[in-house]
Amino acid sequence: MKPLNFVLVGVGGQGILLASDVLCQVGLAAGYDVKKTDVHGMAQRGGSVVSHVRMADQVFSPMVALGEADYLLAFEKLEACRWAQFLRPDGCAVVNDEVIPTLAALTASPKRRKAGGPAYPDDDTIVADLEAHTGCLLMVPAGRMAVELGNPRVANVVLLGALSTFLDIPVESWRKALEERVPARFRDVNLRAFEAGRESASDDQPLPF
Repeated sequence: MKPLNFVLVGVGGQGILLASDVLCQVGLAAGYDVKKTDVHGMAQRGGSVVSHVRMADQVFSPMVALGEADYLLAFEKLEACRWAQFLRPDGCAVVNDEVIPTLAALTASPKRRKAGGPAYPDDDTIVADLEAHTGCLLMVPAGRMAVELGNPRVANVVLLGALSTFLDIPVESWRKALEERVPARFRDVNLRAFEAGRESASDDQPLPF
């Protein structure tokens, strides 16, 4: 089996830890040895959340080294730029095409601008930065899709659905992991979010730049 390295990044409250747990369970079902580690200081205050997941025949460390991630799963655009250096040159970034209001407000604050702090980058700058790190970029409007599904909190599962189209792992393993990890009252909307993410990726599968 080909070893696989994932880095999941975003902001507290976006369901990143659930997504990484589902990803781990999917890897175990596929026969991999799987290890992960999470960093989520200040997560409840809108701080960054980072999760590393590694799958291989045998994994000795859960940490993904710089330049070694096969996939960057980013739940917010600015966070994608902040962590893009983890990607391999032939890796792929799956990015939620969404701005978190707390980050936008912070970077746009007069106090920050007066101090010379950077503003929130525009879309062209974000895409150019990501393209500098990888030849494979898929932008997914996961936040909007989740709202259309009736629950904005399932954007994380929309992104998992998009990611699943890149991996040679049976789709049933993903569905089973979601069914086991998500409370019963939320299973239906999460499964629909997963399928919507897969459809979105299939409609707009990225090509090398």
